[in-house]
Amino acid sequence: MSSRPAFESLAGNLAQRRSTRIARPMTILGIAVLILVALAVASAAFGAWIHSRDAAQARSVWNALEGLRETNPPVYDPAMVEGLPEVARRYFARAITPGTALHRTVRLEMAGSFMMDGNEMPMTARQILAPPARGFVWQAEIGSGAMRFGGSDGYFAPDGGPADSWTKFWLGGVVPLARFGGNEDHASAALTRLMLESVWVPASLLPQFGAEWTQTGDDTAEIRFARARGIEPMQIKLDTAGNLVEIQALRWTDANPEKVWRLQPFGGRMIESGFHEGFLIPTRVELGNMYGTPEYAPFFFATITSAGF
Repeated sequence: MSSRPAFESLAGNLAQRRSTRIARPMTILGIAVLILVALAVASAAFGAWIHSRDAAQARSVWNALEGLRETNPPVYDPAMVEGLPEVARRYFARAITPGTALHRTVRLEMAGSFMMDGNEMPMTARQILAPPARGFVWQAEIGSGAMRFGGSDGYFAPDGGPADSWTKFWLGGVVPLARFGGNEDHASAALTRLMLESVWVPASLLPQFGAEWTQTGDDTAEIRFARARGIEPMQIKLDTAGNLVEIQALRWTDANPEKVWRLQPFGGRMIESGFHEGFLIPTRVELGNMYGTPEYAPFFFATITSAGF
């Protein structure tokens, strides 16, 4: 009998074993790749789900603040500010046209830029405000190209319930860049922001709605709010005509190199103003931490493109 068939069979077995040994690492690598892909898909799906929950929270609070808008508010009469300090009367003489319906919520659209880590990035946003202490939602898109990200800041104090606040921004809707809030420190910082931004809702600065004015200089005043106890008052500065030119307050924040929560100056300049539905409001602003000190670093530059009361 010829040994050739046996030799060929042996050679075939050896080749099959060699092929099996070579293929096994490829199979393990393939499984590892599949696992990584599955994990990435699951992570993206989970991120998208969390992002949708964040968006739903912002949408819910936005709708709640919309619901606070009065359909038939009182109208402005200059007699409403008789007895206030001179600087307050000067402000209202410019800020509210007599006969204007005194709405205390506003919807804003804005464009500008946002500084982050020394980089200036384009920004567009929309916002609803119900100051001085009910709430706000700021929804923004920042950056461009692959570095474009979006999300929202918010604060809401419902009747009879605790206040909530958040900062939640995402890259591409799946990668969280910032998700924090839900504590007293963050809520205090957000409430100070809401108080400062009450200048976009001049009716909220009337004494009839809880604003308490104290003149502190020829062109300056301190304003406290009955509904915003526990935070430092707002400081404002006017020009001789009554236009608002500066706002600031001590804000509870960790925006410092030490990342320690403490009171720090926050504020900025009201560069331009314009009338919207009987209200004179700032239309071009710059704001930042440590306002009024050598460390002042404005990071928010915005022009109001639309305002609806």
